[in-house]
Amino acid sequence: MDDKYTIIILVVIVAIIAVVGYAFATGMLNGDNNGNMQTTPFKTDFMEGSFVGNVSLENGTEKFMHSYEDKQHKITYNISTVDNSTALMDIYYLQGVANPEKRSFNGVDWNIYFNQAIQGNNTNNTMNIIICQHQGEKQGYLIYAIFDGKSDVDASNQMFSPAYKDYIEPLLKSISLKESKNVPKIYDEFGLSEDEFAQQMELVHQVKAGNTSALQG
Repeated sequence: MDDKYTIIILVVIVAIIAVVGYAFATGMLNGDNNGNMQTTPFKTDFMEGSFVGNVSLENGTEKFMHSYEDKQHKITYNISTVDNSTALMDIYYLQGVANPEKRSFNGVDWNIYFNQAIQGNNTNNTMNIIICQHQGEKQGYLIYAIFDGKSDVDASNQMFSPAYKDYIEPLLKSISLKESKNVPKIYDEFGLSEDEFAQQMELVHQVKAGNTSALQG
């Protein structure tokens, strides 16, 4: 395998681990006397909307990435922007993240991916991850919703699960996207030059097209 290809795969693995790493400390979901769900509004330079439940901001130091947590239900939300989110999802394809569901809310087309990850070496603590991705004309938008293995929210049945129906879909329906500054270049995020990254993406696209020999040599 090409050395740079190996590097990008390893970086993707590290990136996924970093995303999952936010899930170790996760507002409270309360209803009023009429059974209405509480919501928590949020606002960043690139996105605003409302989470279902009592959700707290945990990390907002970077203008292009924010982390929020629902501690009662052990859900972590990481929202971010990057210049080319489509390329990022193409890379995630190599890690088994594929075949998104497609939904449109408020004129925004979202690709919705479902995945799982094991927390540490504990096979009894499998986290469910829902990734929502939209690529605009000038920048891409990403929402990672991580349901801890100990979460009381059922995320096992993908689009028909309470995790999606009660948490993710209401969130997407509330979202307004904004063009913003401080949008990172995806090749910078991987520590590559623009040309180096383009070469790696060519390999990724070959693999997606079924040319597995691109992984060799």
